[in-house]
Amino acid sequence: MQTETPSELPQSVARAFWRFAIPSIIAMLVSGLYQIIDGFFVGRYVGSEGLAGINMAIPLLGLIMGFGLLIGMGGGSVLSQYRGEKNLLATQATLTTSLYLAISIGVLASLLFITFGEWGLHLQGATESTLALSWQYVEIMSYGAFISIGASAMPMLVRNDNSPNLATLFIVVGALLNIALDYLFLGPLGMGLKGAAMATLIAQFATCVLCLRYFTSPQAKTVLSLNQFDKHIAKRITQLGASNLVMFIYLSFIIALHNRLFMEYGNTTQLAAFAIVGYLAGCYYFFAEGLVSGLQPPVSYYLGAKQYQRIIQTVALAFAVTVGSGIVVVIVLNLFPEWFTRFFANTDESLIAATKVGIRLHLMALFLDGFLFMASIYFVAVGKGGQALFVSVGNMVVQLPFLFILPRLWGVEGVWLSVPLSNIAFTAIVVPMLWINLKNLMSQHHNERKQAMALSNAR
Repeated sequence: MQTETPSELPQSVARAFWRFAIPSIIAMLVSGLYQIIDGFFVGRYVGSEGLAGINMAIPLLGLIMGFGLLIGMGGGSVLSQYRGEKNLLATQATLTTSLYLAISIGVLASLLFITFGEWGLHLQGATESTLALSWQYVEIMSYGAFISIGASAMPMLVRNDNSPNLATLFIVVGALLNIALDYLFLGPLGMGLKGAAMATLIAQFATCVLCLRYFTSPQAKTVLSLNQFDKHIAKRITQLGASNLVMFIYLSFIIALHNRLFMEYGNTTQLAAFAIVGYLAGCYYFFAEGLVSGLQPPVSYYLGAKQYQRIIQTVALAFAVTVGSGIVVVIVLNLFPEWFTRFFANTDESLIAATKVGIRLHLMALFLDGFLFMASIYFVAVGKGGQALFVSVGNMVVQLPFLFILPRLWGVEGVWLSVPLSNIAFTAIVVPMLWINLKNLMSQHHNERKQAMALSNAR
């Protein structure tokens, strides 16, 4: 007989999953608008040089977002597990510890990027014009790193406090504000990339304020208290969230390496095309990451409640939707590449041609990125921080030989093909890992059922 689901989650596995997944998808897609809308306005008002410049800023900003997800996913996972165990004092300590981590890491990140930011842009092969444009963006964002980290982490904590709809609303408010300010600062005021950075920070600050207001309101299940920092919980948050940080370190490193290679084997137009392909891929990444983020709260809860069969059912549902939607995106992008490209490139025909090649080659295995996101989040949700870290680190390491060899063989086309071919190779390693873990959970489920039946018969 199947164990009854705790009253905090719907009895249906699918309903429990979508209850968290839908707000999370909306939140991630809307959050992704920060970058995509920046790219849209930069492409329209600054041009291909601006797109190249902002793409060189993305690796540094990705590190900031990675720290936010370390705290948000790690803290959210710990928070959900304690809620599943009905340990209210520990949930409160988890919230406070997460906020202290966000502030302290944010201040450290600001110091590092202000000191070494320009050096990081030089490493990517920035020329005089792209360097100047990129630093306009990076400098402003560096001063507000703790705001960006908070804006990434705090909505996840709100979501895991059993308020996914409010978490989504707070992100939507910030994104809409960012769109309005982007238009004002880049359009009528002509502030360039500096204006785009200011718009982003102001919008992220609004999201942080709304989240803080929630945790001090009667709506919060976990009330904020500023004197409950817990070193043990901080260590657990860091361990469980480390894979998310490493994933963004990998993304930042890969983007930076691509920037360098495109400047070495191509030119600024190729780099601007890579920026556009990144924005298009980002639409799926944000959807997939939001979808699999919806996996984490119920799976962590089921783990605490020892409902292993529901974990397996949730993972099967997430896999089908994540991979299936990725295949659909690949097909649509290849059917209408020019339509999607002109959203950013407008009338620049050389940029449009380069971007169409990038869509065809670089995004051919896009759906496998969604699978790897899912695998990493799953291992976090079940407390397997080491395996989650392996997925993130391995995904980075396996790409290095492809990026080293293929551009030397095929030039610019080799740069485009490095990621999809390495994803295919690494997926062949991760699939058995995930299958073995799920099989072990099923065995544990059967063993506990046998023990329960034996105990019942003995009585």
